[in-house]
Amino acid sequence: WQRPRPRSLLLLLLLPTLQVRGTHPDCSVVLHFQKREAGCLERIRNESQTPVQEGCPTEWDGVSCWPALPLGQSRAVACPDILHVFKKSEGLIQRNCTEWGWSPPSPPYHSACQLETLGSSNDTEATARHFVTMKVLYTCGYSTSLAALLLAIGIFSCFRKLHCTRNSIHVQFFTSFVLRGTAVFIKDGVLFSDESIDHCTMSTVTCKAAIAFFQYSVLANFCWLLVEGLYLQTLLLLTFTCDRSYTWGYVLIGWGVPMVTVGVWVLTRLQYDNHGCWDDYSSPYWWVIKAPILLAIFVNFLIFLNVTRMLAQKIRCPDLSKTHKQQYLRLTKSTLLLIPLFGVHYVVFALFPEHVGVDARLYFELVLGSYQGFLVALLYCFLNGEVQAEIRRNWGKWQRSMESNVFNLATQDFTA
Repeated sequence: WQRPRPRSLLLLLLLPTLQVRGTHPDCSVVLHFQKREAGCLERIRNESQTPVQEGCPTEWDGVSCWPALPLGQSRAVACPDILHVFKKSEGLIQRNCTEWGWSPPSPPYHSACQLETLGSSNDTEATARHFVTMKVLYTCGYSTSLAALLLAIGIFSCFRKLHCTRNSIHVQFFTSFVLRGTAVFIKDGVLFSDESIDHCTMSTVTCKAAIAFFQYSVLANFCWLLVEGLYLQTLLLLTFTCDRSYTWGYVLIGWGVPMVTVGVWVLTRLQYDNHGCWDDYSSPYWWVIKAPILLAIFVNFLIFLNVTRMLAQKIRCPDLSKTHKQQYLRLTKSTLLLIPLFGVHYVVFALFPEHVGVDARLYFELVLGSYQGFLVALLYCFLNGEVQAEIRRNWGKWQRSMESNVFNLATQDFTA
């Protein structure tokens, strides 16, 4: 029996898992075994400094660390305690120290521990098709959202009558969604474009930069949703007085806070946890990103309650005209819909460990989340009465201009 190369046996055992799922819990499994291997290799280095005794030295076989053993004796170790990979963590594997070295594991790991992911080829193919379908769905979702958002940004930018603080905030909110969709495509291209590369163990500057940009876009997205809520509350408090003095404060919250937060996170990972591509959400330093997002959602929820209270008071006010009531309803309905819609699933999943509900988490964050940009463009732009009126006005103006040009050409031909 020939001793396998480091990690070869581990990768062989986990190959079905990594090929089918490819999610963060599987990366945590690889990192778990890497730490065990590092501890075993450190033990081997320490023993190499002591006098060599007859027998078998400490050895790492790719899954377990076998302590040094005298000649003719045997040792048994338990299956690795990774419950979502192995069915039988209490199984025992035995090896003997012979004059030729360590004997092969008996019984083999796959028999003694029974891999959880090993199943019929039909199950494996069905799971693979499921993830392929999910990728197609969120790719279509982000593509649709990007097209709608870019069109909405173009509409707000082209028509001068739509230039105001409120619409400027909408445009920057749209931009954060554009960055988020772009970051998803960049991340997929960097991490999963080459199937021959194991994204769990790759650690390049490019992949770390892609993850950092993705985290920045997600955090900026939640911060600009917070700005939308803050601005809505300001409008209600100031009775529709458009105060431009708050604009730079909104920009600082929307773009500045995410940049500072991600900068702190990058420096923390470089200093204390610089392994992999930084996409392992089980790291405790993930809370540097997670805590501000949860805080933004919590503040938005308080704004949601406060705006609802103020809106109810103003609508019941007998001195308020019907026109003002319609303005309040039009300006608040979109934001009041978005605040709970965007934050509920994130808060629910934040209460559970990252390895719990992976399939549901991926579905909500990737598939349903990919269409959020389209929903935002629909509510704030395409269904906006002010935008529709401006488009109709410019469309009628263009038609009259075209008819005038045609009439002038016809007149010139007749007089000629």
